[in-house]
Amino acid sequence: MGGWSVDRIPDQTGRRYVITGANSGIGAEMAKVLAAAGAHVTMACRNLDKAAVVANQIGSAASIAHLDLADLSSVREFADTVDSVDVLINNAGVMALPMSRTVDGFEMQMGTNHLGHFALNGLLLPKVTDRVVTLSSLAHLIGSIHPDDLNWERRRYNRWTAYGDSKLANLVFAQELARRLTAAGSPLRSVVAHPGYATTDLMMHSETAVDYLMKAGALLRVGQTADRGALPAVYAATEDVPTGSYWGPSMVLRGGPSSARYRGVADNQAVRDRLWEASEKLTGVTIEV
Repeated sequence: MGGWSVDRIPDQTGRRYVITGANSGIGAEMAKVLAAAGAHVTMACRNLDKAAVVANQIGSAASIAHLDLADLSSVREFADTVDSVDVLINNAGVMALPMSRTVDGFEMQMGTNHLGHFALNGLLLPKVTDRVVTLSSLAHLIGSIHPDDLNWERRRYNRWTAYGDSKLANLVFAQELARRLTAAGSPLRSVVAHPGYATTDLMMHSETAVDYLMKAGALLRVGQTADRGALPAVYAATEDVPTGSYWGPSMVLRGGPSSARYRGVADNQAVRDRLWEASEKLTGVTIEV
């Protein structure tokens, strides 16, 4: 699998994808390669101007739609426009922001990366015919799940810890969704991927010293380009992989798609249940499996 590349993507003719945050970075790269393989891609993005640039490069196989994951009313409006989708890719995200809140009062990183996607998945799951792919991150290794304080109302805020929390939440959600789908006898799959160290704009705008480390890493080619970082998620979206599987670069930071490891806390059922319950309560969306 480490040598897997875009020329090995199975024919995607007739398949419909929704990719959140496909206006830049690995989301844009996924949209391009999936469309080239025959799929129709709906680019669900907050910034429609940037999305239009990418869509114009792709051509008629791409369409754009407004989706602001930091606003639950926008999530509902977008979900209402989708009739059916084969694969939903939860890709959009923000990283290491200073403390701010979404329209609905959620901490911005948890609100965008996890809670917005949780609501979207709850609304779209009855319309998904094949699988859900969720993007996590190596940053999940520094995260914790605080179901009683997802929105940093009791803790002293740390932007990097908050990011790690949100990416661990992505992973926990995806694994619990996989379990619930299997328990219900559903043929749908929930799989997870991470891009390793992918050099994108997302990684260099935290306004902290970490930005310089990211830039140095890019210059020294420690990681890989956005198109390479997109491969694990594309693999998870197109190949016959088992539900609950986790995919990343073969050399952790870089390389072709390979089975990846994640922290054992994501398999803790009590943690899963408490995150799920808190997410339903905060978003007002109940996910029926």
